[in-house]
Amino acid sequence: MNQGYAVAAVTAVVLATLLVGAYGLRISRTTSDFYVASRTVGPRLNAAAISGEYLSAASFLGIAGLVLLQGPEMLWYPVGYTAGYLVLLLLVAAPLRRSGAYTLADFAEARLESAAVRRLAALFVVGTGWLYLLPQLQGAGLTLHIMTGAPDWLGALVVAVVVTGAVAAGGMRSITFVQAFQYWLKLTALLVPVLFLLAGWLGDGAPRARFAEPPAFREHAAVTVADTVRLEFAEPLRVTVTGRIDGRRYDGRPADLAPGTHTVRAGTTLRFPAGAPVPERAAPAGADGPRWSQAAAGSREEHPLYATYGLILATFLGTMGLPHVAVRFYTSPHGTAARRTTLVVLGLVGAFYLLPPVYGALGRIYAPELALSGNADAAVLVLPERLVGGVAGDLLGALLAGGAFAAFLSTASGLTMAVAGVLTQEALPGRGVRHFRLATLPAMGVPLTLSAFVSNVPVADAVGWAFAVSASSCCPLLVLGIWWRRLTAPGAAAGLLVGGGAALAAVLATRAGVPGAGWAHTLLAWPAVWSVPLGFLTMVLVSLATPGRVPAGTAAVLARLHLPEELAAGGPVAGRTDAGRGGARTDAGRAGGRTDPGRAGGRSDRAGARRSGSRKQGAA
Repeated sequence: MNQGYAVAAVTAVVLATLLVGAYGLRISRTTSDFYVASRTVGPRLNAAAISGEYLSAASFLGIAGLVLLQGPEMLWYPVGYTAGYLVLLLLVAAPLRRSGAYTLADFAEARLESAAVRRLAALFVVGTGWLYLLPQLQGAGLTLHIMTGAPDWLGALVVAVVVTGAVAAGGMRSITFVQAFQYWLKLTALLVPVLFLLAGWLGDGAPRARFAEPPAFREHAAVTVADTVRLEFAEPLRVTVTGRIDGRRYDGRPADLAPGTHTVRAGTTLRFPAGAPVPERAAPAGADGPRWSQAAAGSREEHPLYATYGLILATFLGTMGLPHVAVRFYTSPHGTAARRTTLVVLGLVGAFYLLPPVYGALGRIYAPELALSGNADAAVLVLPERLVGGVAGDLLGALLAGGAFAAFLSTASGLTMAVAGVLTQEALPGRGVRHFRLATLPAMGVPLTLSAFVSNVPVADAVGWAFAVSASSCCPLLVLGIWWRRLTAPGAAAGLLVGGGAALAAVLATRAGVPGAGWAHTLLAWPAVWSVPLGFLTMVLVSLATPGRVPAGTAAVLARLHLPEELAAGGPVAGRTDAGRGGARTDAGRAGGRTDPGRAGGRSDRAGARRSGSRKQGAA
């Protein structure tokens, strides 16, 4: 692979990101522009920006890697990622925009009149954002390492520096243009190479169906195992080994491996003959390997139906609570525009997700060794060299590297914007633009530091953690806060702690390898099946037990969330005025788009809702 082409492509993407961001900065005039783009972003531009930030490393690299490892069962990932926006459209999009809030923490305080719930919501927003940022940085390191041989930390550092600078300089107005541009870049980067890859596959005479049987090496292959793993061989096989297998040292000599499980130490190189079946990678036993590097998808083998339901619930319900998704709806002019934006997003995201599974299917045929080396996420990047080769293969590989880097930059930008906004309100003494810019440093610095210690985590698994925690915490808060008038502050706080805390504890226990197998492991690896109902049930039961804590202004707040803007505001054209410059400035001020986007904005929203409700009740 020509490293010069890859470096040029990544450099071009970084420069284009900075130039587009500079354009957004040039037309940014007010503080409202900085925080919520003055709430004037139309549905098409906003949908492209949302799609750009939503289609992350898990979408660009992780889905293909999972299809390579597990086959078509993993198609539930793109289905769930897309369907999550359908749930968002039906339950949350328009009411969340009408709330006038800037963050989920703002919404929690405005709805429940509780600073404690606000702080808990902010804690889960920040934690979810950091969990989601971690795979973006690791994916960037993997991409740069595969394409140029650079150390893993360099790609993460490049993304961290570019994103922090862009977000701190231009805010929401700037990254809106950046993310919209990067969606179309990512779609092009996957679509153009896949046409050449399919042409090469059709002309190669390769097997048309490979999922019914284990993948096999099409030619002699040498695989170096990065971590100590256990490999399961279905039949006797002679391989040439340099390293240690089952505690025995081999110095480049043949080893006859019997059917069953064999422990291969880190750094061992296995040379397989052409036509040999690819052994399956099993979870390590005891202290044989780092648990953090093992895929949760492996637990599907024991209880696949349960794992599928866990995946569906996490992805369907987790989308609405993701901080970088929620914050983009605050930039819509009104609730109707938010709904239209979500409809367009469904089309854009659905079109994109047709492509990664194709790379995964081709990877099972042409790059099966990636399943052993622990680099299944690299299937997208290595296929052009395998199928096309030559200068054309190098150019296609460079285009994919640029598209992958665009995925990391766009998603990391949205996450950094959302996390920094919450940190500005909750952790810093001031809430102006200057304090927001300071907050971008810990917003990106914490996951960057974690990425140096937690290595080789499967990209899609890491994103799945964020979805599971979001579905168990923020989803119940949003759904019940919007649709159930009897929700109380103690109920919301208890649900956040029990549901979100249980999901987070399950994820950490699974990654630490406790327990290692059986139903207990599967329950913890896919916690959404029980943690989401637990979060909802806790909120409902505790709220019913504390009826006296229902906020006095609940009826007015719910009226504002569900009525069209012109009715909720008591004026004939509130929605249209809100979309204009004056209305956008007024609305941004109410929601916190001014220098203080936090508590004052939430209180101002609540007061407006009460006044609106009082007028309507008096008229009735």
